[in-house]
Amino acid sequence: MELEMYRRYSQMARGIERAELVFKNGRVFSSGTGEFIDRDVAVADGIVIGVGTYKGEREIDLEGKVICPGFIDSHLHLESTLVTPGELVRQAAQCGTTTFIVDPHESANVSGTDGIDYILDQTDNVPANVYVMMPSCVPATHVDDNGCILTAGKMKGYLEHPRILGLGEVMDAPSVINGSVAMHEKLQLFQDRVKDGHAPFLAPGDLSAYVLGGIDTDHECVDYEYAMSEARNGMYVLIREGSAARNLDAIVSGIVEHHTDTTSFCFCTDDKHIEEIRREGHINYNVKRAVQLGLPVEKALQMATIQPARCYGLCHLGMIAPGRQADFVILDNVIDLNVVDVYHCGKRIIKEEKTELKICPPYLKNTVHVSGFSEERLKLKHPGTKARVIQMQEKQIVTKAVLEEVPWVEENGGKYFAPDREYQKIAVIERHKNTGKMGVGIVKGYGICGGAIASSVSHDSHNIIVVGDNDHDMALAVKEMIRTQGGYTLVCNGEIYGTLPLPVMGLISDAGYERVNEALARMIPKAHEMGVKEGFDPFITLSFMALPVIPEIRVTPRGIYLVNEDSIIRTPFG
Repeated sequence: MELEMYRRYSQMARGIERAELVFKNGRVFSSGTGEFIDRDVAVADGIVIGVGTYKGEREIDLEGKVICPGFIDSHLHLESTLVTPGELVRQAAQCGTTTFIVDPHESANVSGTDGIDYILDQTDNVPANVYVMMPSCVPATHVDDNGCILTAGKMKGYLEHPRILGLGEVMDAPSVINGSVAMHEKLQLFQDRVKDGHAPFLAPGDLSAYVLGGIDTDHECVDYEYAMSEARNGMYVLIREGSAARNLDAIVSGIVEHHTDTTSFCFCTDDKHIEEIRREGHINYNVKRAVQLGLPVEKALQMATIQPARCYGLCHLGMIAPGRQADFVILDNVIDLNVVDVYHCGKRIIKEEKTELKICPPYLKNTVHVSGFSEERLKLKHPGTKARVIQMQEKQIVTKAVLEEVPWVEENGGKYFAPDREYQKIAVIERHKNTGKMGVGIVKGYGICGGAIASSVSHDSHNIIVVGDNDHDMALAVKEMIRTQGGYTLVCNGEIYGTLPLPVMGLISDAGYERVNEALARMIPKAHEMGVKEGFDPFITLSFMALPVIPEIRVTPRGIYLVNEDSIIRTPFG
């Protein structure tokens, strides 16, 4: 801070001069001490000048409402919201989230550095703080078929970018643990910065080795016990509450039951659809739900503010104190915790203000390239043995590998798998390089009957994934994805019921969130009507069934992948 500027602020801080803006009569949440104190907050040029008793050139009477630091989402993928980054930021900011720690590995897996540049450009000059973690695993594993490869050499050019904080989620844990040269080059490149993890269900020794490699955080904990094992190893646990993976209840309930110190815990959304953000909220929902489970409100607010700020070295955020950025959430009270107003750099965020959509480069809207696909290739020959089945689990993205007898039908002199209400067919078709690769498997628990669902959002390689109970509808769904250059589609009884085009890298709509919400509001209830269980988001849950870093079994363009064994089998009967 320049001396003349400091002298001016010092006059205001001591009450000698009026501050530019003063929030009067508020209950200030002091995140550093976990207290609510009755004070004024003085602001000038977008920073906090002081907390005490002040007069201002302009004053806002809070009438006893709570003024809290802006909320921080410690880990999310903007692409997973389905709308342009600027739209998502503005919508979530109205819920009180003023800082976003973004990992653009979805874009990078499709379009490489062009995808990263798109996220950086689209989040420039938005009414919030958007920081980017450099994607670490593009591709995610050695069995992925994605669009691009991101090496340490390609990352170097981003090190000096002011909004690049560190290394994004390192999901290829075996490469860290086993000392892969390529992986450790990336870790070394970011040795003095935060490195996010992705480490579900590591054995104790493997977890120790993973942390030893320099990993600082993880958002993949699904229960209290594993969360504690990571916290004991010095990691920050980012408690996730998204659209498909809802881990908050399990972890926070354990914290409350055991009176656990919450210093090592933060909140994140990871993957959350725009319509769900508008319906239930963003990080403010995490805070509310944690308090409902019995966590003291002070602890919940610290997990949404100062703790992620400390984790990511954002010393100017997370606290209402002199010199900190004037990002505030105004809450009605400490019981209901409803967001009344939000301020970024001392400026009020106008609710429902229309977001100007930035133009997307044309080359990011031509990314679906499929050859050799046909309905005939979806057939699964049944040799009369038990099949390896992907057992899906409600409200989770983990799966179980089960060996079961599945139904079959005789056709043209052979036996073929015949989907029914319990077992459906699932396939993944490579869509980046016209390789013609396609894997077909069997899934249990999803439940769709009389149709199919397809998506080009298929973590993390984002090939086309389709699930259904008959080959004709599945093929129709895949062809619709090729026609629209990506998106979501729902086929019912031989007809396309609805499609949400996602033409930007096959991940994002640039038609505006209203159209996205309209399409999802029509398609999601129909999917549940067709049998998809209420514990599944029909599209988001499906999108994780091809991600080979989540136990126990997945389907990829190369075949069925057994995660724990690190092995591919061509068919579920292999």
